[in-house]
Parts: sequence; C-alpha cells; structure tokens
Amino acid sequence: MVVTSGGDAVGERLEDGAGGLTDRVVERVRGRSFDDLPADVVLVAKQCALDWLAVSLAGSREPVARIVRDEVLDQGGSAQATLVGSGDRVAAGQAALVNGTAGHALDYDDVVSTFLGHPSAPVLPAVLALAERRGASGRSALAAFVAGFDAESLLGRTIVPGHYERGWHTTATLGTFGAAAACAHLLGLDAAQWRHAFGLAATQAGGLKASFGTMGKPLHAGKAAANGLLAATLAGRGMTAAPDAFEAHLGFAAATSPVLAPERIDGVGPGEFEVRQVLFKYHAACYLVHSTVEGVLALRREGLRPEDVETLTIRATPMHRDTCGIAEPSTPLEAKFSLRYAAAVALVTGSAGEAAFDEAVVADPAVRAVLDRVEVVTDAGLDQLMATPVSVRRRSAGPTEACVDVGRPAPAAQLAGQGERLVAKFGGLAGPVIGTEAAERVVGLVERLEELSSVAPLLRACAPVSAR
Repeated sequence: MVVTSGGDAVGERLEDGAGGLTDRVVERVRGRSFDDLPADVVLVAKQCALDWLAVSLAGSREPVARIVRDEVLDQGGSAQATLVGSGDRVAAGQAALVNGTAGHALDYDDVVSTFLGHPSAPVLPAVLALAERRGASGRSALAAFVAGFDAESLLGRTIVPGHYERGWHTTATLGTFGAAAACAHLLGLDAAQWRHAFGLAATQAGGLKASFGTMGKPLHAGKAAANGLLAATLAGRGMTAAPDAFEAHLGFAAATSPVLAPERIDGVGPGEFEVRQVLFKYHAACYLVHSTVEGVLALRREGLRPEDVETLTIRATPMHRDTCGIAEPSTPLEAKFSLRYAAAVALVTGSAGEAAFDEAVVADPAVRAVLDRVEVVTDAGLDQLMATPVSVRRRSAGPTEACVDVGRPAPAAQLAGQGERLVAKFGGLAGPVIGTEAAERVVGLVERLEELSSVAPLLRACAPVSAR
C-alpha cells in the first residue's frame, strides 16, 4: 500500500500495511541477539566501528566539534562516558552529542544507499555512550548497533527518496530512529517500550539539507545520537508517546515525505541484515561526488593532466545538483559538496582525501584554474546515483570518458581486503591524534570487540596520551 501526501489517506488514520509499520520493524529487530548475527555481519559491524572511530578522532579536531565539546564541558555533568579525541568524561547524552558531531565533521564516514544517509554516524555514538554508562559488553554493543542500523534502513526504505528530495537530511531524521532502536536494544526494552521510543524519536527527529556545506550538518548527527539515546532511556523509565508516530496520520512520514510505501520492505528477508549494504568512504567528501572522483582519477592514470583539459563535463542527476551543486566553494565544508571541486582537486592532486579539503588547497590557483573548466550537466534520465559519467574535451590524445560505479557493497569474499583499507585509513586519521602505538591498540581492541566485557577500555584508548 502506497500512501501519498496528496491522497485521501491524509485525513484518516493509516491502516493496513502502513498502520503496522512500526510493529513490523520492532518485531524484526528487537529479538536479535549477538548469537543471531552471522560472522560476516559481525565483521562488517566491527569495520563500521573502526571507521567511525577513525573519522571521530580526526573530526574531534575540527572547529565544529570543539565548539560543541566546549559547550558541553561548560555545562558540566556526570562522568558517565568518554569524549573521543580528548578523553573528557561527561554525561552519556552529552557524549553522544559531541562524539556524534565529531564523527560527521569531516563527512568521511560510511554511507548506505537504502536511505541515502550515514548509518553509523548517529547510531554508534549513542550505543557506545550508553554502553559505557551501563558497563555493557562489546557483544551487547555490536548487537545493538546492528539493530539500530536495521531500523533506520528499514524505515528509510519506506520514505526515501521522496523524504530526502523534500529537503530532509536522512542522517539526522532516520538516524534518530536508528539511535533510539540501538539504545532500546541495549536496554532490553519490551515491545511496547520500543514503540514509545520510536514515538519519542519521531517527535524529535529533524535536520535540513540546507545545512549541507556548513557546521550545521555534522551537528545533525550529534543531535540524532543524543535524541535517540534520550528517546530510549525515557521510554525505559515509562514515558509514553504515539506508538505509531512514524506512519500515523499527522505523523512523521506524513509530515516529511510525499510517499509512504511499507511494501518496500517486503522483499527484505528475515535473514537479511542491512549492515551488509554499508559503503565506506575513501574520499573525504559527500559520497555523491565519489564516482566523479574515481572517474577523474581513472583518466589521470591514463595520462590526463590539468593542462590537457579544455572542458571536463560531469553528467549528474537532479539529486546530485541539489546536494553537491555548490559551483564556487569558498570553504572546505562547501568544497565537500561540490562536484566541480571534486573533479578539479582529484585531477590536480591525484587525491580527494582529508588534505584535499584544506583551506589552502581549496584556494589553490591551480585547482581553481581547473575548476573553471569543469561543467555539470543535469541529466534527469540518469538512473544511477552512484555512477556519474565524466567526459573531457582534451588538447592531447588519450581516453576521453570514464564512469565508475561506487554503489556496490563489498561481497563476503572481499571483506578482508576492505578491512585492510580501513585499517590503513584508521592509521592515517587516528595516528596524528592519539599516536601510532595507541592507534594500533585501538585496532586490536576493535578486532576483538565481541570479547570485551566492557566498551570502556576501547573508548578510553581513544584519547591523547596526556588524557589517559
């Protein structure tokens, strides 16, 4: 059943498939324990944890993370959970806010196409803060994370892409539900409490795409983590809310999406886990520019140089234009949402890693000169969000076209290789913050996370030597 915001269903309580959507999601994810997780799911979940710690440690140095941290420290609070990158101890909700913001500050964190958002950014900081507060084990934290990932993705399937196209940042909105589900799982809430946690999440969820390219965007992840944690803990204490707030008349979906399509999750079998769909970033920008970067790098490997380019053309969907269409970025944050800049910096420097989004590189005359020769052509006929064709009119002989699909999750046979890339990424991002020796220790702790009786040693290892 598809319910549209323009149809008769707006004026009445939603029934049938839509009316039971929250119940279906709760029933699916609530009862799964760590022992129900296949080995590959556990491995990918730990890869998500390592990647999130990497970007959070590096992100903790960013101005937006420092601002939020300073405000939280000024507020004061119980020493329940650790701030990644500083070692400060604050209340769990405060830790979720600060760590969630830090983890999204570089826009270098994992993504998923099922709801066009960042799945780990809101869920892991909530889970780890609550787990540290309660003395929960690594096994419990991993199972809770997988539950939260499932919940945000399943709900997202029913309203995306319409919800995203309407201007909502899915990491902020659906991530609040994911964080609430993960924390409800960790707390062992009953089914009724889960539904109230979702109701409390629904009434707090928010975040606008207008914030892309500003400090407001990483704050979305922090708020989603903190709000989701709060929703679950309040529900656990007996607070009630609309248990069907996601799908109800005048509820979350009705207010934020032109379509609610619960049948979209019918094909997701009971043995499936949404975490298998995760995509990791190896370029420090919005994932919708990654195909462009890979295409340009492919041409560069075939000999293309900046001086060869007369015009470089990127064909992109309207969603690319609306999300990554900043034509003349003037700050690193804006550059992360610019297809033109992504192409230019990849061609000039051969990289789109964290260093490519430094203020000096954004202002580099060589990069700006190429950017002036990059054009973005919107093609509504393109049906691939993760594959943007790049073509070049060049002054020398050589390949003129490239198109790289970056939307395929790693199959089980490639997970080991994916893990090696993530360990390398972790070392590059975490080493400068906590030192090489500590970074290696964190990798080891994550690799055996399911064996840890508490997550506290892992989080306390994610602090500078002076704070340990």
